[in-house]
Amino acid sequence: MSLDLTAAADASAPPSRAAPPPLWLLALITFSGTLAMHIFVPALPQAAADLGASAGSMQLTVSFYILGLAVGQLVYGPISDHFGRRKVLIFGMILYAGAGFAALVAPTVHALIAARLFQALGGCAGLVLGRAIVRDSSGTANATQRLALMNLMVTLGPGIAPLIGTALASTAGWRSIFVALCLLGVANLLLTWRILPETSTGAGHDTRTVLRNYRQLLGSRAFLGYSVGGACATTSMYAFIGAAPFIFINQMHRPAREVGFYLAINIAGLWLGSLTASRLAGRMPINRLLVRGNVLSCLGAAAFLLCVVTGHLNVPLTVATMAIFTFGAGIASPAALAEAMSVNPFVAGSASGLYGFTQMAIGAICTSLAGLGSSPALAAALVLTIAGLLAQASFWIAARRAG
Repeated sequence: MSLDLTAAADASAPPSRAAPPPLWLLALITFSGTLAMHIFVPALPQAAADLGASAGSMQLTVSFYILGLAVGQLVYGPISDHFGRRKVLIFGMILYAGAGFAALVAPTVHALIAARLFQALGGCAGLVLGRAIVRDSSGTANATQRLALMNLMVTLGPGIAPLIGTALASTAGWRSIFVALCLLGVANLLLTWRILPETSTGAGHDTRTVLRNYRQLLGSRAFLGYSVGGACATTSMYAFIGAAPFIFINQMHRPAREVGFYLAINIAGLWLGSLTASRLAGRMPINRLLVRGNVLSCLGAAAFLLCVVTGHLNVPLTVATMAIFTFGAGIASPAALAEAMSVNPFVAGSASGLYGFTQMAIGAICTSLAGLGSSPALAAALVLTIAGLLAQASFWIAARRAG
């Protein structure tokens, strides 16, 4: 996925000469935000039954988490440039742990939705600032190596989160997931307080400069085309991830313990797609790679929709068609970022933050739309198919404007 783009939002922050903080701690902080995004997904039907909530209402717990990540990506970079990384990160960890406890004791689905929003706002601090701290405290060559590992942590979270969530929910109930997340937040808070040094001078861009950069990017049709298209091509998959438990458990009558495994297979498609993109990037024009990757996703979404409307919905076809979709998304994701960032290289930090915001915002919208209607499979298939077509149209517009 493209969550690895978020930390570049404050790329212009001046480097510090402080000793590099422990990489394992930065990896743990970064991992926390991505882990919490999907760990609750397998437990959605169980929580819905316990709280007396509908499938659509429970999917809002995913949508609002994604929305929190979207907002956080716009603000954490500039704020940490001004106040310093450590203080802002400690605040984020307090918010993450506190919101985890609020989710643990939530009496209604509405309280749970609100808690998930604030949990995302706290977890996003680790996503954005973890790698910013690496850049502050490392030279260019060393930072590249350390950031590569951080990116691995970001993509690892969605892969293993459903498996962990399934294990916790099936053995100790859905609230045990938030016990684990709350304890993780407290551990991160204590480790950050005791071990992590300040790595920023607090001399970043002022608010007026940041807003001016955002305004310039929003006025560029090329940037909007690549960012909106990239979001429709990649984070639209959250529509399926949020609906997956209801599709596999309620519509296909599979046991809840299998949901995490099926989602892990689909997330593996992202890894393979990203690996393929890295191999093809030097052999094929980036824009062509972008379009062809999204074509694969469109074919996977259309095949999934065909299975649903013809009554041939089953586990092998669902997993296979969605693996094709995520494989194409893995190819398109880095290409869309590269094209968006190349529109105006002088505001790369702002471009990355705004690109990440667009991804998460559209992902939240797609997840919410997939909760409409009585058939989660049909809603998710329609959302993915339409999003893929919108991505192709956006890329065409962006290529014309950039050309």
